[in-house]
Amino acid sequence: MPAISIKGIHMPESPIRKLVPYAEAAKKRGTKVYHLNIGQPDIKTPKIAMDAVKNADIDVLEYSRSEGSETYREKIAAYYKKNKVNVTANDIMVTTGGSEALLFALGTIADPEDEIIIPEPFYANYNGFATSANIKVVPVVSKFEDNFALPAIEEFEKLITDKTKAILICNPGNPTGYLYSKEEIQKLAAIVKKHDLFLIADEVYREFVYDGIEHYSILQEEGMDDYAIIIDSVSKRYSMCGARIGCLVSKNKAVMTTALKFAQARLSPPTLAQIACEAALETPQSYFDEVNAEYVDRRNTVIEALEKIEGVRVAKPKGAFYCIVELPVKNADHFAQWLLESYDLEGETVMVAPAAGFYSTPNIGLNQVRIAYVLKKENLLKSVHILKEALKVYPN
Repeated sequence: MPAISIKGIHMPESPIRKLVPYAEAAKKRGTKVYHLNIGQPDIKTPKIAMDAVKNADIDVLEYSRSEGSETYREKIAAYYKKNKVNVTANDIMVTTGGSEALLFALGTIADPEDEIIIPEPFYANYNGFATSANIKVVPVVSKFEDNFALPAIEEFEKLITDKTKAILICNPGNPTGYLYSKEEIQKLAAIVKKHDLFLIADEVYREFVYDGIEHYSILQEEGMDDYAIIIDSVSKRYSMCGARIGCLVSKNKAVMTTALKFAQARLSPPTLAQIACEAALETPQSYFDEVNAEYVDRRNTVIEALEKIEGVRVAKPKGAFYCIVELPVKNADHFAQWLLESYDLEGETVMVAPAAGFYSTPNIGLNQVRIAYVLKKENLLKSVHILKEALKVYPN
């Protein structure tokens, strides 16, 4: 039998999706499953985006340009300018989701065996993207006790070698919900300039920031034109996860010229989805105000309920719609599977994402889960109640 690639063997499973077969089996048994495991908002997609697709007058569904349609990129640039990020359409490349934007960025800046430093816990698929690009993730641990704030710059300095190409952050963070401050971004900007590295910021949750704090983009910082690469997406902003449209943004011309070659190799991003996303940019601010208020309410609801459970600790997020929760269990992977295979409360159970998969360092986060508070309040309260009762009878 022909052999599978070593890269394929080393490709990590998604901690978010690997439990899906158990959830599906539970549903077939008639158990209702509350999904706290995945960042799929239940907020309605803006009607203006859906109508744009319905009303599109198209005879032939053609390729778009490899970098995305010019009109869409012009409108994205206008969106950024409203958010104090001064870029042009030429600084923007439309991609098939934020995932492809990150793959293009890694392919552009790193060769096999090069290294990327990432504060952990981090979005689990960063491990997968790094494996695909044959580069090494070098983790720097951010601590639960510090609410997952930026680790000391000295910790980054210790990890920089001649193989280091970039520091990658998610801001606000998935899975932590941590929002880096302006001062923290400035510290990162200083270190990448000092060591001639790229700073990649996954800013897909930029719209979801709470408690009166403003998001500060890496491209708002002076002197970062040559160093900054932004990864962005419409998935969460407009509740359009299935559109699979993102973008790569950089004022570094060499980065954009090189990334375009990767974009040409995959031809173009999807045309109909770009039409929907271009229309979504006309979404009024009131939509985001209402969505943010809803998420603040959900965050406060779920954290207050979790903190009442004996032995449970929660890191309070400042953005996105996730939180890391420490449970009084030895192995959250086993607990999450047990919830789906062996437990229900009056015919209902919950699905969570074990947090160990969001770390690169072995044996960290084994008793942690990520909870996505993307459900309505009443369902969040039901879910936390199920967790509380399950912990009372969990055998391990």
